[in-house]
Amino acid sequence: MAEKRVDTVRLQRISKAYWETGAMYAAIDLGVFTQIAAGANTIAKLGAAVGIGTLNGERLLDALAGMELVTRDADGTYTNAPDVARFLVEGERSYAGPWMTFMRESWGDWGRLSEVLKEQKTEPLGMYDDLTVESARAYHKATYSIGMGAARKFHREVDLTGRRRIMDLGGGSGAYCIIAARTWPGISAVVLDLPPVVTVAREFIAENGVSDRVTAESCDFTRGPFPSGCDVAIQASNLPIYDRETWTRVVAQVFDALEPGGEYHLIGEMLDDDRMGPIAPAMWGLYEAIPHSIGHAHTIAECIGYLESAGFEEISATEFIPKTLTRVTGRKPG
Repeated sequence: MAEKRVDTVRLQRISKAYWETGAMYAAIDLGVFTQIAAGANTIAKLGAAVGIGTLNGERLLDALAGMELVTRDADGTYTNAPDVARFLVEGERSYAGPWMTFMRESWGDWGRLSEVLKEQKTEPLGMYDDLTVESARAYHKATYSIGMGAARKFHREVDLTGRRRIMDLGGGSGAYCIIAARTWPGISAVVLDLPPVVTVAREFIAENGVSDRVTAESCDFTRGPFPSGCDVAIQASNLPIYDRETWTRVVAQVFDALEPGGEYHLIGEMLDDDRMGPIAPAMWGLYEAIPHSIGHAHTIAECIGYLESAGFEEISATEFIPKTLTRVTGRKPG
């Protein structure tokens, strides 16, 4: 049997991946998916609704169909794909357009990544070194819908019955604590983050009506100190920002701060142990070169090791978001 001939198809797709990004950004900017959901679901109707005309409407819809973001019926009408309908239609509770386009600011840096890598610069907090209230508000406005969805999933999967107080390290908008207050009667929570983020977190907490049970306090979790009286600790989606030494120290500090019998959930973009993927954690690790952080991608085994060296027991690793996030959990002896 003849061997399959090697071709350039895969390499060409990767080399032009930014074309697909540009098409999706344009569709979000123009409100294409929102208009399709509202009934502007033909080339002519859509072109008129978003102001790009019939020719460009056809061009854009062909591209979106090729990317499987929309489907085209035999009568020429278009329908949003299920994930697009859920996350890219404005007005839906789970609308995530701001998050999908937020990383546009680094577009140019990816084009000059070889130069960025040669700079070999590092900053302790990477993109957070020059954080302001305004930039924190923009960032967490973008992450809020995704964060709330992840928090709802977490609290469906993790039983916190009987737990008293949560500390969410690097908690951002406070999503995990907000949903905790809605889900678990009697539980209280504190969001720990940098001062500009705390200002924004308090806004989200007040907006959700849980200020009586959820607070936000200033804390650089790479240094501490952490509050006492907490029997749950959560850290989500800040794993690639820091290096192995930092995580070893932070997890040990979490262990010391937790009440006996307390549980710790480290949720992050983790590589498989052979470091052959998934691609999303690998790319988040590579991205850290752009803001010059000290971070990189970590494997599941490395994260388990951070908990083991700190003294946690009953450690487990569970896929949280397929091929993106893994939840590593441990319990402090009590």
